Amino acid sequence: MCNLDTMSVNAIRILSADAIQKANSGHPGLPLGSAALAYELWARHLKHNARNPEWADRDRFVLSGGHGSMMLYSLLHLFGYGLTLDDLKNFRQDGSRTPGHPEYGQTVGVEATTGPLGAGMGMAVGMAMAEAHLAAVFNKPGYPIVDHYTFVLGGDGCLMEGISSEAFSLAGTLGLAKLIVLYDSNRITIEGSTDLAFTEDVAARMAAFGFQTLTVEDGNDLAAIGRAIEQAKADKTRPSFITVKTAIGYGCPAKQGKASAHGEPLGEENVRALRETLGWPLAEPFAVPREVYDHCAGLSRNGEDAEAAWQKMFAEYQEKFPDMKRLWGRYHAAADEKGLLDDASFWEYEDKPQATRALSGTMLNRLKDTLPQLFGGSADLAPSNKSEMKGAGDFSRENYAGRNIHFGVRELAMAAIANGIALHGGLRPYVATFFVFSDYVKPMLRLAALMKLPVTYIFTHDSIGVGEDGPTHEPVEQLAALRATPGIHVFRPADATETAAGWYLAATSRETPTALILSRQNLPQLAASSREALRGGYIIADSREKTPQAILIASGSEVSLALTAKDALQSEGIDVRIVSMPSTDLFDRQDETYRESVLPKAVRARVAIEALSGFGWEKYVGLDGAVIAMTGFGASAPGGALFRKFGFTVEHVVETVRKVLA
Repeated sequence: MCNLDTMSVNAIRILSADAIQKANSGHPGLPLGSAALAYELWARHLKHNARNPEWADRDRFVLSGGHGSMMLYSLLHLFGYGLTLDDLKNFRQDGSRTPGHPEYGQTVGVEATTGPLGAGMGMAVGMAMAEAHLAAVFNKPGYPIVDHYTFVLGGDGCLMEGISSEAFSLAGTLGLAKLIVLYDSNRITIEGSTDLAFTEDVAARMAAFGFQTLTVEDGNDLAAIGRAIEQAKADKTRPSFITVKTAIGYGCPAKQGKASAHGEPLGEENVRALRETLGWPLAEPFAVPREVYDHCAGLSRNGEDAEAAWQKMFAEYQEKFPDMKRLWGRYHAAADEKGLLDDASFWEYEDKPQATRALSGTMLNRLKDTLPQLFGGSADLAPSNKSEMKGAGDFSRENYAGRNIHFGVRELAMAAIANGIALHGGLRPYVATFFVFSDYVKPMLRLAALMKLPVTYIFTHDSIGVGEDGPTHEPVEQLAALRATPGIHVFRPADATETAAGWYLAATSRETPTALILSRQNLPQLAASSREALRGGYIIADSREKTPQAILIASGSEVSLALTAKDALQSEGIDVRIVSMPSTDLFDRQDETYRESVLPKAVRARVAIEALSGFGWEKYVGLDGAVIAMTGFGASAPGGALFRKFGFTVEHVVETVRKVLA
């Protein structure tokens, strides 16, 4: 490679080592070992424009091994994305633009929040699926306005995590040829050699998934890396997996090839030795020769030219295909909040008992034409989740234009893929599974909340109402776990109106994920339910007197129970208010005046009713109240029998209210 190439690769290494040393915290192993691979990709094969990081047709680059974040920050700095030397010097410091792991929305040019190993692999698959779908919808002969690649870089840890196998199995099945996986194979983990726990033939596994597999023997051979990337691009029917054999901590004599290079600063003496080994001409920390900056700036201009050519083509496309121009605008626009709120047909329902999962399916199909960018599906449970968009086609290698995704039994990867679809832009993803399996979804749902992605989660079979399938399939603690997660709307509706409110919330959210918690069993339509459900909690049936003697609070299937219990209590002369609480997080965000009007502090006799864990309800019932909830895992029996067995009856509610008032 030319001298400027060598200097640029080493600049990535030196900047990374200096930043980690200054922070006295970080992971130098990956940046030192993968610098050449990353540089070759960014310099000659990645279509990107630092002047417009949001360019719709840019290639996506995901660093799945997010602990190697300083390598990414060094690239963004050198290629002109606006990260300054001061930003690099503030690595891992409070409020900096260079946090310990890459965070989407905090650092320009970071395509995804990564760190949990393997997560970036799943999100990259989602980005590639989004590209394939949008290309099928929008491209016209001579106008490939959606035509870009997704590159993801990770190491042994990413490949050990089960999420990568889930995601890559689906990617191979779908033939996502625009997905290129770069495997930093340094054969070292935190505990030592990968031989301790990871001796499989990774390339053979990837080939079995349906990937083209390539190998670069020397991770510092830019020409060989470049040939492999171009060979990957040349395969139009399969995703590609490139094994690049690297040395962790390359260039640091005392650390190269050793586990100690992974996750601790090199030490000042070793940083000096790194400079000497690499022949770095400058001793001052963070100093990079001007010719390196000039060289990288010249490479960046290629990206500016690429976008200029695309913008010209896109302008011609919009003029030639005005209908597609309008459709493009719809795909990339937010939902019409007022229009949806005022649309009577969106809120109408048939007055008969229905499961909220079925009502959710109705709402999804009402929205599919209003929001053509809806794109999603279920983990092999669509008939039960009611999550199919009728007539929208199935997304497959034969039909990338299909909008229904069949994720297979892959809940964790499904959630990561949804994140990738949302991150790509132009689409609104939703995913579906049984609520008990939200445990498999949770790690990637958490990342969605961190990244402020408006992904919709359809979680059905929401309580002991699951019935005969028994405690393995009856969610108990899952609702409390989701409610404890910051930055997500958790919505458990009681009937059609509240289900519509939940979908309205999901469809109009711009930066918050929404989890819809839905029943298996039929529930009655409640005449008193209203769009006030959008406030999270509201009075669905009030007391006769201005100040009630007691308040019953319930969500989902237990709201109708509370309403029936109210009649029984009223017959005994006990005046109660019923509050439907589909979303505690939304209710908590209402102003104090509204919350006081619903749950006045003066009324201390309160009972919460929910056929799941009672954890968290203490916040609303206080020291003097009571909670009717599950304390165990449920049982296998018809749902109605289980509700009686565990005390979700009018008699038990009445008895509990009496005790609270005593």
